[in-house]
Amino acid sequence: MGKVALVGAAGAIGRSVAAALRAAGQPYRVVGRSRGSLQAEFGADPLAEIVTWNPDEPASVRAAAQGVDTLVYLVGVPYWEFKLHPVIMRQTIEGAVAAGVSRLVQIGTVYPFGRPQTEKVTEAHPREPHTFKGQMRKQQEDLVLEAHGRGGLQTTILRLPDFYGPGVERSLLHGAFKAAVEGTRANLIGPIDTPHEFVFVPDVGPVVTALMQEPRAYGRTWNLAGAGVITQRALVERIFAEVGRPPKLRVAGPLLVRALGLFNPLMRELVEMHYLQTTPVLMDDSALRGLLGEVRKTPYEEGIRQTLAAMRPAAQPVAARVAST
Repeated sequence: MGKVALVGAAGAIGRSVAAALRAAGQPYRVVGRSRGSLQAEFGADPLAEIVTWNPDEPASVRAAAQGVDTLVYLVGVPYWEFKLHPVIMRQTIEGAVAAGVSRLVQIGTVYPFGRPQTEKVTEAHPREPHTFKGQMRKQQEDLVLEAHGRGGLQTTILRLPDFYGPGVERSLLHGAFKAAVEGTRANLIGPIDTPHEFVFVPDVGPVVTALMQEPRAYGRTWNLAGAGVITQRALVERIFAEVGRPPKLRVAGPLLVRALGLFNPLMRELVEMHYLQTTPVLMDDSALRGLLGEVRKTPYEEGIRQTLAAMRPAAQPVAARVAST
């Protein structure tokens, strides 16, 4: 496999890929701006090499990529600074080519597709983003695909839907998990009865490590679908049922989201992406499964149990806690 670098490693997907590499006994490099956050997350792992970078400095990017065979790109930006996505990607590609990196795997999103034109979206679906965030993500993808073959670099993109899992706070479902554990009301962005899909974050790492080692993976994009089509309501009801509590929900519609955006910058940025709640992108990943064979997808029931178990002992079903006292 050679040396692997996870650029933007401290996020949920980065931790999942690191766990898969660790399970395989594969040394890896984690790259980020803050040594403190990297040290806190990976400092106890003897397989992890910690490197800081500044993507605005070409020498820093080259140094972070030096000696690396495969670079997995996971860099996130604040939701209100999406204009940085193509900027940082361009800087990373230039540094990777200069450092002689052989392979680059970008972890992407459904944003470049725009509104879905088919019930299930394959990799061949038109990329016609109608939002600023989708346009920035498309520009980012274009840079990756155009770089394939430059200076010996091979590139590919793996697109993910919404995700959830243990320790994943930046998720549509995190508030519902927290509310179920604490016995409070879950705040959701509606509508919550439209079809949706979620991927369980621990399932992503093994897919990424398998993809990076497959020569046929490069020069194109791949979709990874969730564990099945479901609704937010059905998932949240299962989350509350797992802890033995009746579901308590508060749903914010588009008008309320817009009003909240007057005071909350994150909610303000969610307004243009609200189409994903009414016409969600449901991905077809038959091409990926054809390439890799079996792709492990944790059923929602098991993913819910694991996520709750990781939060705190209070996530045990109420009946179980009563019986133990």
